[in-house]
Amino acid sequence: MKKLIIPFLFLFGFSLGMAQTEAELKSDLANKKDSIAAIQSRADAIQAKIDALPGWKIGAFGTIGGNLSNFNNWYAQGIPNNESGNIGFTVNAFANLKQEKFFWRNNVNMNFSWVKFDDKDDPTDSEDFRQATDVFNISSLYGRNITKTLAVSALGEYRTTILSNFNDPGYLDIGTGITWTPITDLVVVIHPLNYNFVFSSEDSIFDSSFGAKIVADYTRSIGAINFKTNLSMFQSYKDSNLSNWTWINSFSYTLWKMIGVGFDFGLRSNKQEALNYAINTLGDTTATFDSIDNDLQTYWTLGLSYKF
Repeated sequence: MKKLIIPFLFLFGFSLGMAQTEAELKSDLANKKDSIAAIQSRADAIQAKIDALPGWKIGAFGTIGGNLSNFNNWYAQGIPNNESGNIGFTVNAFANLKQEKFFWRNNVNMNFSWVKFDDKDDPTDSEDFRQATDVFNISSLYGRNITKTLAVSALGEYRTTILSNFNDPGYLDIGTGITWTPITDLVVVIHPLNYNFVFSSEDSIFDSSFGAKIVADYTRSIGAINFKTNLSMFQSYKDSNLSNWTWINSFSYTLWKMIGVGFDFGLRSNKQEALNYAINTLGDTTATFDSIDNDLQTYWTLGLSYKF
């Protein structure tokens, strides 16, 4: 009996010691995490002071996504022999100069993607990738400070497509007014004097006009997180049908070194583009601004991200 009790007591004591050791390790780990959080908080505070210093701030981050596939004699599906794939990327870049009396902010946003689906049993099916997403926006904002948060400013913003129908349509906003910067990462532009140049081969649909320009941009990096949201609105004084707005959002989270996961989505409302699509793509020659459905335009991209 003693021979059985002694090993049992030994094992019980050993397991109790292990349990105590595990509890101590977990407690130590919790303390270390608290210390890391405190260090990160101090680092973020220092970074905020660095961001507020005069001088140039340059950066970029983007998302890359894609896949390729090839099927041969895969009879379980309707098209047993096919090649398919999609490739896409987004880039958000900025170059901002901040001085005591003025600032100069420059931003570019690009989103391009291509898709392919080739039925190898159909000789008329294309083997090539074709353009799917095509977004290009670039802006430059200059301001002279009136107070710490208000400035007299001038803005130039250009929006178009690159891969197809370059500058058809293309939009160029040039205007002046006030810029409000309540915090370091938020910029709100209110320009009541703005001219919206519209370039297009369809002069009967697209028209340039005077109006008000409003832009709100928030760009922030917090540790491994990069976030940018940009809302650009034009309200025409000539005709509300010539007004438009675009809202683009980008998010990335760094998982390892400079690589992570990224998500982008955009929203747009543009009645001129909706009418052009109805007439020249759908063939509805009787369409007018009053008869068309100006459906909300959207896109999103999910994939690997890279922080430059």
